[in-house]
Amino acid sequence: MKVGTEQEWQAARKDLLAAERELEERAERVEQQRRELPWVPVETEYVLATEHGRKPLDELFEGRSQLLIYHFMFGEDWKVGCPGCSSLVDGGLGGTVAHLNKRDVTLVCMSQAPLERLVDYKESHGWTVPWVSAYGSDFLFDYGFAFRREEMSSTVRVEGDLGELLREAPKWLRDYSEEVGAPDLESAVSVSAGWSVFARRDGVTYNTYRVYPHSRLVTPLFSTLLGLLPGD
Repeated sequence: MKVGTEQEWQAARKDLLAAERELEERAERVEQQRRELPWVPVETEYVLATEHGRKPLDELFEGRSQLLIYHFMFGEDWKVGCPGCSSLVDGGLGGTVAHLNKRDVTLVCMSQAPLERLVDYKESHGWTVPWVSAYGSDFLFDYGFAFRREEMSSTVRVEGDLGELLREAPKWLRDYSEEVGAPDLESAVSVSAGWSVFARRDGVTYNTYRVYPHSRLVTPLFSTLLGLLPGD
């Protein structure tokens, strides 16, 4: 902690402002680079469970041209959903749905748990955001948001080696496993949070972007607010 006068704060803030503007310009260039990523056609016919019946991926768009999926961590044999993901929805994710819809974007949450468990959890929290289950589908496995037990020992994600993580079993992982009611540590690391972006053009569905837990973009509002605080 550094204590100073208002004049000292103003001088330091002026220097910081220049750095913030430089960061904003860099962020704009990164956003443009993100938009220029190649679009990858979705060739597998995924069918997902929704609150209105089972639907293929292209029907999740609900007639819009863009689909934004938040991968909410809720393993197929967990008792409750991830507390971090829950805080994101509690923080107003559902309130963005209508605004995104007006901009030709459909937003849904997606988890590996069976639909009935997701609906019960959603209703117990009073959420309105649409929720889709990938249970019984390869969707989350194919896009790197879920991991099969037999593959975990050799799976390396951006944020670390799953096999090594399970062997070390740090306290935070054991605590997390207990918090979500996972039957074992393998189940606790079987799913990952993140975002997927899809687009429809001329009857074809494309995957345009994915972001995984190593990025502050996973919880953008939460990360932004924390960045405003002085910390310890």
